[in-house]
Amino acid sequence: MASASKRRAATAPSPRAPIVTLTTDFGSRDPFVGIMKGVILGIAPAARIVDLTHGVPPQAVLAGAHALASAAPYFPRGTIHVVVVDPGVGTRRRALVVETRDAWLVGPDNGCLSLAAPARAVRRIVDVSRTRRRLTPTSATFHGRDVFAPVAAALAAGVDAATLGPRIASMKRLGLPRSHRRAGALLGEVLWADGFGNLVTNVGHDTLAAAGFRGPEVSVTIGAHVLPIRASYADVPAGELVALVNSTSLLEIAVSGGSAAARLGASAGTPVRVSAAGPSTFPLRAGRA
Repeated sequence: MASASKRRAATAPSPRAPIVTLTTDFGSRDPFVGIMKGVILGIAPAARIVDLTHGVPPQAVLAGAHALASAAPYFPRGTIHVVVVDPGVGTRRRALVVETRDAWLVGPDNGCLSLAAPARAVRRIVDVSRTRRRLTPTSATFHGRDVFAPVAAALAAGVDAATLGPRIASMKRLGLPRSHRRAGALLGEVLWADGFGNLVTNVGHDTLAAAGFRGPEVSVTIGAHVLPIRASYADVPAGELVALVNSTSLLEIAVSGGSAAARLGASAGTPVRVSAAGPSTFPLRAGRA
């Protein structure tokens, strides 16, 4: 994630040039993203809409949460971030506006906003499930269009969040699996595969350093494969497996020029082990994402 120095104090969105980002699992085949943009621009025509990503794997709430948390610190203060990764659409799950010291977050109360809104940074949480700003009739299958887009547009137009719904005390938070030490090794697991097939794990750079796995004699085991830790993808020949620390400071398993997910048949939950190895690996340092 971005360092604290990149974080900025939140302000109310400017009605003149507000930024609204969109993160969804909609893909590009269907018109859903374009429809959301049409709703936003119909209410707040000055809004600048940024497509953060629409390639989140279907219903992959954790991957969507990570995408938002990775990107949000690099946007100007007061940016409005909309996330629609919503397997619970149409159920009693709440729709939220979360104000942090950095930004405004809009999305379902399923944890997808939580990584970008640590408790210490949250200023208020508003339940907008029944907001008068909804489009009516409200579809049970497309809250991106009927709830989240109009709420984000209202914020972009300068509407006070307090008028959008009741203030609430808490939101759902994702329980991320933690890596742990056992028998001299560090045990973790794959969290998700990105669009390149790189396997992002729950083993962080700080955890590696605290465990003493920062010198040349370190390797990563996944299944029957033992990989060296390198500084970048290109530090091994094309087609070879490699482990590195990516731009979000998480250990990642990749294939140089290929897909580790396809090669290994690995997915979320696949175990990963970091341990001492032979002297053939390079020193650990942050690599490219």
